[in-house]
Amino acid sequence: MTPTLAQSHLPRAGTTSRGVDRCARARDWAEIQERMLVPLYEAVYERLDVGGGTRLLGLGCGSGLALLMAATRGASVTGVDPSAPERLALARERLLPDAGPDPQPHGDARLVDGGPADLPGQDAPPYNMVTAFQPIGCTAGDSEGLSGLLESAVPLTGRGSPVVLVGWGPPERCTTSSVLRVATKLAEPLRSTGSWRPALRDDLEEVAQRAGLKPDGSGRVACPFGYADTDSAVRGLLSTGLFDAAVGATDQVQVDKELTEALHPHMRRDGTVWMPNVFRYLIARTR
Repeated sequence: MTPTLAQSHLPRAGTTSRGVDRCARARDWAEIQERMLVPLYEAVYERLDVGGGTRLLGLGCGSGLALLMAATRGASVTGVDPSAPERLALARERLLPDAGPDPQPHGDARLVDGGPADLPGQDAPPYNMVTAFQPIGCTAGDSEGLSGLLESAVPLTGRGSPVVLVGWGPPERCTTSSVLRVATKLAEPLRSTGSWRPALRDDLEEVAQRAGLKPDGSGRVACPFGYADTDSAVRGLLSTGLFDAAVGATDQVQVDKELTEALHPHMRRDGTVWMPNVFRYLIARTR
């Protein structure tokens, strides 16, 4: 398993406005936060033997790191994301670079600003793997959008294809849970609109059942969140969107202040921030 390492990130001018600039937030996700899930991507791809024969459809693909890792293994990848155009623009930079002296070998990658129903070429060969790597089980109602994506994606797959769902592990195994509770406290008036909640044991199984999928194994992967300093940690956590309701209920300055205070117990002597976490994945099969 590849360890998650803290990396340095230069502070931006006007940091008090972070979380307002959606492009800056998407860049924070791609440069700081997304890499925290690399051990999860690797574990899933290794278990399912992702390679040259894989036709992968990534739901909610965001800035495309998971797709890039699959493409590097030889997979043909397609990503859809109906709600994060700024992240998808970064995925295009990663997977569809302009021709140059050393172009990347991902020419068959496809990215769509929409859902599976918006994919062109419905006569293409069926996908034999679907991933939904955006973890659920952390905010109220976060599985509802995923259910809709799965309903559109399953008809594009072959029978028995694996569908990978991901969720946060038990709160007692996720150190970040104590920090995420800041979102719940500050967003109390808006709790039904996306504030944090503890993950439940059967979150993934319930989503699979609603989509008509058959569970076929699961696993847990350690994904520690490591940051170069508190500022990087605040920027990375804000980029997840889990604090949006809190910002709406209070203001950005208040959220920054309380988030920084919540991170203090996780700061090490060298100034880095380290929070061990466990994420769970479920492999379900299409019928």
